[in-house]
Amino acid sequence: MTFSYSIWSHYCELLSISDKDKRQFYEIECINAKWSVRELRRQISSSLFERLLLSNGDVNKQKVLDLALKGNEIANPQDIVKDPYVFEFLGLPEDKLMMESDLEEALVRQIEKFLLELGKGFMFVGTQQRVTFGNVHYYVDMVFYNKILKSYVLIELKTIKLMPEAVGQLNMYLNYYAAEVNDEDDNPPIGLILCTDKGNVDMQYALGGLNNNIFASKYVTYMPDKEQLIAQVEAVLTANSKEHK
Repeated sequence: MTFSYSIWSHYCELLSISDKDKRQFYEIECINAKWSVRELRRQISSSLFERLLLSNGDVNKQKVLDLALKGNEIANPQDIVKDPYVFEFLGLPEDKLMMESDLEEALVRQIEKFLLELGKGFMFVGTQQRVTFGNVHYYVDMVFYNKILKSYVLIELKTIKLMPEAVGQLNMYLNYYAAEVNDEDDNPPIGLILCTDKGNVDMQYALGGLNNNIFASKYVTYMPDKEQLIAQVEAVLTANSKEHK
């Protein structure tokens, strides 16, 4: 492993990871994203490897191998999605109730750290971006552009559990961006709902039949339990292994 910008601290952080596949993943991501030691330490502490594996529910040995050999490749809209997103950098208590506008303001104040959590290729466009139908104005909470996917990414913040109507609202915004904002070389926009809990909403039914790329993920304001995430990954891998015997 070679870092042109590296110092010994990077190696110390990486050598603390005993799992070879996980360590190789962080090596590749560190090189590609040019993480500082602090950023590398934060990504390890927030269990980025496990969160990416668990994000779309199809953990398997091939996915583990792909992450270890290639890092987090961004080729499709689902590749940018994590579950959960970790906002520990906001310094908010776990049980603090807050309005969506307050969460948005807090994320903007920490935009560099939010961009790190979002992942590769993200550029911040703005907040409360107006969408107009007829004489009625609506506002998208946060808009980004992902230069790898060449897509606008529209984020809606919900400080409650996911409700089905949030999906319809975001779908409307995506249709507007596709028709009115996209340039010719832009790909279809992507929608992401960040909420405190996906609750009992069955995403298969809430998102089924929509032409747009809409995803929903939980966010937490504290570092997730690393051992619990590791156990979750191992349990899914074990179950998959038994099914294929």
